[in-house]
Amino acid sequence: MAERHQVIVVGGGPVGVAMGLDLGMRGVDVVVVGRHLLPQRIPKGQNLSQRTLEHFYFWGIEDELRAARVMPKGYPIGGVTAYKNLNSEYWWAPPGREQVRRYYYVENERLPQYLTEEVLRKRAEDFPNITLLYGWTAQNIEQDEGGVRVTIEETEDAAQKGGRYSWEGFLDIDDAGRETVTGTARVLEADYVVGCDGARSMVRGWMGVGANGSDFDQKMCLAVFRSTELHDHLSRFPESTTFRAMDPELNGYWMFFGRVEVGTSWFFHAPVPEDATPENYDFQGLLEKAAGVPFKADFDHVGFWNLRVSVADQYQVGRVFIAGDAAHSHPPYGGFGLNNGLEDVANLGWKIAARLQGWGGDTLLESYSDERRQVFWETGEDYIAAGIRRDAKFFETYSPEKDEEEFKTEFAKLGAEGGRRTTVYEPNFEGSQVVFGPPDGVNSAHGSHSFKARPGHHLPPQPLSSGKEVHEEYGLGFTLLAFDAPAGSVAAFSEAAESLGVPFTVVEDTYEGGRENYEARLVLVRPDQYCVWAEDEAPADAAAVLKKVCGLG
Repeated sequence: MAERHQVIVVGGGPVGVAMGLDLGMRGVDVVVVGRHLLPQRIPKGQNLSQRTLEHFYFWGIEDELRAARVMPKGYPIGGVTAYKNLNSEYWWAPPGREQVRRYYYVENERLPQYLTEEVLRKRAEDFPNITLLYGWTAQNIEQDEGGVRVTIEETEDAAQKGGRYSWEGFLDIDDAGRETVTGTARVLEADYVVGCDGARSMVRGWMGVGANGSDFDQKMCLAVFRSTELHDHLSRFPESTTFRAMDPELNGYWMFFGRVEVGTSWFFHAPVPEDATPENYDFQGLLEKAAGVPFKADFDHVGFWNLRVSVADQYQVGRVFIAGDAAHSHPPYGGFGLNNGLEDVANLGWKIAARLQGWGGDTLLESYSDERRQVFWETGEDYIAAGIRRDAKFFETYSPEKDEEEFKTEFAKLGAEGGRRTTVYEPNFEGSQVVFGPPDGVNSAHGSHSFKARPGHHLPPQPLSSGKEVHEEYGLGFTLLAFDAPAGSVAAFSEAAESLGVPFTVVEDTYEGGRENYEARLVLVRPDQYCVWAEDEAPADAAAVLKKVCGLG
């Protein structure tokens, strides 16, 4: 007999556990199936954006996440880029995410992904409606009009017991033998399934969904090592957490050092020959080439991955969805991976809960794929892939050997532009069918930061006269911000929400003290903190507004 839940999440990494947590906090009965008993200790997914930390705030674990960091409190989260190697006289350290800090409620953070996952796992254990099945793997999915059934089998968790590293964020990793099954099986049944099972997603394969994106046909290495000498050498730069060496011979691909613990431990990415193996390639020499000086390194792990961007053609088939690396995988350039996976969670979790609880329609579920896929397609192609091509073109055109003064000028200009981006990265859903966006609006990764309340955009924080920030007053459902609003406008929305069963919070205040920066006296915010409607006057039909943003009509 099948074990019944409302939602089955396949994949027990940080995105899968976060999906379970987000659903569980909304009262959904959810089971998370993950093959590993413990988080895999590879230091990836370290740069967590301000937007991601907002998620942790709303999940009630921002403080716990910050307490788990391994870097000293206040250590700068920034990067250095140098020409050829890290002993070069040509380098820059551009401003980072601090430039957009004021548009988000909290600071960003940096810590290894396995520590992020540990914080999420512990929080999920607080909810009796969240079942966590670690040491199990999904083997089959069946779907019909009545629901979805997933057959799972218990694993021996060979990756964990054997001490192997699992690098699930990229395609084509040689992980043969990483797990075996014991033959013990059980069947789970639910209304919906969410596949958060990595770049080689079984769920996506079952859905029959293809994936596309730029393939650079380049083998890359991942090395995890310890070295105090490298730390000492890099003291010539401002305190930073990442260091890129841009050698013109590498066609725009970088040699990249990232800190794990300050002063001691590192991870490293660089292009390598197609036939490179841990046994036949000089990785110590590669590290020293990138650093520009000899230094002692003790290796913990060497592995490989292929440099490509891959985005699923769609994120939903019937009752089955995909999120995180199952939906989009890419090189570790720019800190887009885990941040985007957790943004998938914030976008999809409330929509599934709304549908299950009767206040959201099928159009709301469909909006997940429409909103998130286009954003990541542009993220992968316009920021990651285009950035690689842009770097290749730059170093093909300019060099100190050709014209030193011209190189210095153009290299400084590149640094001032942030190294890669020619447009602002600000994901938005102006073209969503559940948002009152502009007539010509499209869903896009390209945008601009503004305090104005713009339908389809994340709503920045503003102080309330109580001394709190707007974000501190949001409910789990929709929130109406009413600033010196016209008489009767709040009541119209509240009555419409009650009649439709929409969870609804009202925040009233004066239209001053910074709140006038929203340029609207009435602002409707959905559960993932995106503005969906904003005006000075109440609509003629508040119920019609709520029906659209909930996908009910």
